[in-house]
Amino acid sequence: MSVRKITSLSLEQKTLSFIKKHRLITPQHMLLVAVSGGQDSVCLLHILKGLQVELGIDLHVAHLDHCLRGTESEADARYVAELAKKLGIPVTIGQCDVRAYQKAHRTSMEEAAREVRYNFLSGVAESIGIDRVAIAHTMDDHVETILLHLIRGTGIRGLRGLKARGRWQSDGKNLIVVRPLLKVTRDETAAYCAKHRLHPRLDTTNLSLVPMRNGVRLELLPLMKKYNPQVVESLLRTARIADDDIAFLEEEASRLQKKLALKQGKTITLDKQGFLELSPSIQRHLLRLSIEALLGTLRDIEGRHIEEIMKALHKPAGKRFDLPYGLVFAIDYGQYILGKDPTVLSPFSPLTEEYVLKVPGETAVPGWHIRTSIIKRNQMKPKTDAFTAYLDYAAVGKKLTVHPRRRGDRFQPLGMKNMKKIGEFMLDARIPRDWRPRIPIVSSSEQIIWVVGYRIDERVKITGNTDKVLSIEFKRY
Repeated sequence: MSVRKITSLSLEQKTLSFIKKHRLITPQHMLLVAVSGGQDSVCLLHILKGLQVELGIDLHVAHLDHCLRGTESEADARYVAELAKKLGIPVTIGQCDVRAYQKAHRTSMEEAAREVRYNFLSGVAESIGIDRVAIAHTMDDHVETILLHLIRGTGIRGLRGLKARGRWQSDGKNLIVVRPLLKVTRDETAAYCAKHRLHPRLDTTNLSLVPMRNGVRLELLPLMKKYNPQVVESLLRTARIADDDIAFLEEEASRLQKKLALKQGKTITLDKQGFLELSPSIQRHLLRLSIEALLGTLRDIEGRHIEEIMKALHKPAGKRFDLPYGLVFAIDYGQYILGKDPTVLSPFSPLTEEYVLKVPGETAVPGWHIRTSIIKRNQMKPKTDAFTAYLDYAAVGKKLTVHPRRRGDRFQPLGMKNMKKIGEFMLDARIPRDWRPRIPIVSSSEQIIWVVGYRIDERVKITGNTDKVLSIEFKRY
C-alpha cells in the first residue's frame, strides 16, 4: 500500500490561498503595495511579484519616509527604491514630517504616523487610478491589535483585531486595505527573507518600549505566555468568535436600522420608543451603524463614546453630546438625532430680524414666502398644514410683523385662560431646542397672535361673531 506524503504549504501557496479565500485582489488591476523596507513588507512584495501572473495583476510600490530616524530613514527609502527596480516594479517614494503633523493635529506619534502614512498611500493610489493597497500586517500584528483594543476599551468589536479587508477614508478619499499575510507569522516572514537573500532593513524604533504596540509585543505578550503558553491561540480563537457574533449582531442591527432610522442629508433620526425597546447590545450596534453611515468610517469612534450615549438615552430632551469629526448626538422629544447639525431637520429657516407684513399682500422674508388675505368666513378652506392660520380680522389689530422669539414674549395660547411665556409654551409643546430660535412669531401692535406652526392666540380665534377673516400662509422656499 502506497503512503501519500503530506507536506505543508509553502508561504507563497499559503498567501495565495488566503487571497483567493477572502477575494482580496481583483484580476487585471494594478495593486499598490506598501513597503517600509522591513522583513514583513519585503516578504509580501516578493511573494506578490512571484504570484503576479497567477493573480493577473500589475504592482506598484509605495514607500514613505516619516522623517523620524534621519539617515536611517533615508537608507530605508534607497533600499526600497533599489528593491523595486531589481524586481522591475514602479515605485513612488514620499516624505512627510510626522513630528510637525503630530504637533499641528495634537495627536499621539503613533496616530500621526498612521494618518500620514495612509493619507500618502491614498494619494498615490488616486494618482495612478487604483482603489486598493496591500499592507504587510501579519498574524503577530493581528494579536497585538486585539490586545491594544482590549487595553483601550474598544468593546467587543475591538476583539476582532485586524480584518483581511478593510477601508481607509479621509478627506474624501476611499482606499481599500487588504492584508494578504494575516495568517503568516513574523518568524515565517523572517525565514522567507533569509531563504531568498532579501536582506530587509531593521527599524531600530521597533526595539523601543515607548510606543504602546512595542510594549505589548516585547513585554506584555511574553508575560502572558508565562501564564498561558497557548495565549496566542486563545486570542485568535476569541477573535474568531467575536467576529461571528458581531456579524450576526450587525445583520440584526442593519435590519432594525431600516425600521427605526431615517437619514435626511447628513443627519439620522432614530425613533426613541422603538430604540429603547431594543437590547443594549443591539442599541450599541445600531448606534455604530448610524455613525458609520454618516462618517463613512468608525475610526476614532471609541467604546467610551458609545457608552456615553448609552448612559444618556433616558436623559431629558435637549441633552446633546459631541463626538469626533463634529458629529453631535442630541436627545429630542420622541427621537434621537445624530448629525453634524441637528438644526437641518428643522422646518424653520433662521430668522434674525423683524419684518412688516403686507395685509393683504405678499411678503418675502429669509426662507419664507408669506401671503395674507382678507376673506369672508364662508370662504375659509380646510387647512392642509400647520403653516396656515385663520384669525378674526377685527381682533387682530394693526401693523402685523413677523420676528424671532424675544426675551419675555407672552401670549394666550388657544384654549387657555391665562397668559404664558413663549419659552414655556415651546417647552410644554416639546418643540426641539434647536428649532426654537427659528420659529417665526406673528404679532400685531397690540399682541402676539400666532406662534407659527403651533398655536394661535385665544383672543384672535374665529368665533360666531366673526365677519372678516385674516388668512396667513407661510410657505418655505
